[in-house]
Amino acid sequence: MSEKVLQYHKPSLQGHLTIPGDKSVSHRSVMFGAIATGKTTVDGFLLGEDCLSTIDCFRKLGVKIDVDGTNVTIESAGMEAWQEPSEVLYTGNSGTTTRLMLGILAGSNVHSVITGDASIGKRPMRRVIDPLRQMGAHITGRADGQYTPLAIQGTTLQAIDYQMPVASAQVKSAILLAGLRAQGTTVVRETEISRDHTERMLRQFGAQLTVEEGVISFEGGQTLLGTHVSVPGDISSAAFFLVAGAICQDSKVVLENVGINPTRDGVIEVLRNMGASMTVVPNEDDQSEPTATITIETSTLKGTIIEGDIIPRLIDEIPILALLATQAHGTTIIKDAEELKVKETDRITAVVDELQKLGARIEATEDGMVIEGPTPLQGASLKTYGDHRIGMMGAVAALITNGAVTLDDAECIAVSYPSFFEHVEAVKK
Repeated sequence: MSEKVLQYHKPSLQGHLTIPGDKSVSHRSVMFGAIATGKTTVDGFLLGEDCLSTIDCFRKLGVKIDVDGTNVTIESAGMEAWQEPSEVLYTGNSGTTTRLMLGILAGSNVHSVITGDASIGKRPMRRVIDPLRQMGAHITGRADGQYTPLAIQGTTLQAIDYQMPVASAQVKSAILLAGLRAQGTTVVRETEISRDHTERMLRQFGAQLTVEEGVISFEGGQTLLGTHVSVPGDISSAAFFLVAGAICQDSKVVLENVGINPTRDGVIEVLRNMGASMTVVPNEDDQSEPTATITIETSTLKGTIIEGDIIPRLIDEIPILALLATQAHGTTIIKDAEELKVKETDRITAVVDELQKLGARIEATEDGMVIEGPTPLQGASLKTYGDHRIGMMGAVAALITNGAVTLDDAECIAVSYPSFFEHVEAVKK
């Protein structure tokens, strides 16, 4: 761990930034490229630790992957050509890699063992493994498969019709990826719509599927073909600069090529509801993922209620939205966000504890938090819990605090945003 002391003296933020590639799309571009037959080229790939873990796993399966800056080339003869890995597949801190790989490997021809870091070892896996076992998957592990490490013996799978108990793109994606190799029609039913990058990418690689009113279905046994993927800027990463631009004095920040997938754009809706001075100009030359140029300026904000079906569209942005709420006039209530408890850390507890250290008026609830504002914040020493989003929340807070903010582990931010501090310096005036 590397401690980092941040003392910015309340700067204004000015300038243009190109946000690094979307983490979810970057993961999937490699996964689909490895499953597909032929060559897949990717531009805008996120060179964060999580996405590099995905590349490492597929290299251990014998897939040829070349990385040249943010351009990635994957050459594969399809899943049948994969080699049984001689090493454990290590996913680092990446829940997406771990859970989606389970769906992919369940229907493969190989035996494999998958594990991650200490944080992954505490995250629940049965939510993925239970439906995969219904499909016939052979997966074993600690606490009957609740925790890594997990052993997967690839086998022939049978399609299922599955009602999602909670909104989770990772669970949905694991089932859909397993369904590629399953016999019959795989059906996934969502009550609340989660991010749809997997469905979009299935189509992009040539699969036929139907998506109607939260019901996704497709036939197993389809062959995917290599293609080109342009990765948009990650809206979850952009959120930190959207908030920074809104709460720092005399600021105007332009963020280019930001993904505005409608299953991920909840942060934009909340900023608008809170009165942010923001413009969103969609780009017209997109492939499967819509993008936009977003301009944010210093704003007078008001409290709001964040609840219900918007939560899956901004679950990763709640830490930074909690910081935003400390600078808004009135009360902000966040609820229906129990999923935060099983992220990289218990993000409800972590957000409340760390913002309280800065002087925020914030209290935890069973499914979220209540924040009163506006409140001047004071410098303090913060824990990141090894969680990149908690680390970036603390770093953005340092832009408006009286006094320095010390992060106990700033390196964790590299998981999703390796150039974060460089970008802060680029727009800080």
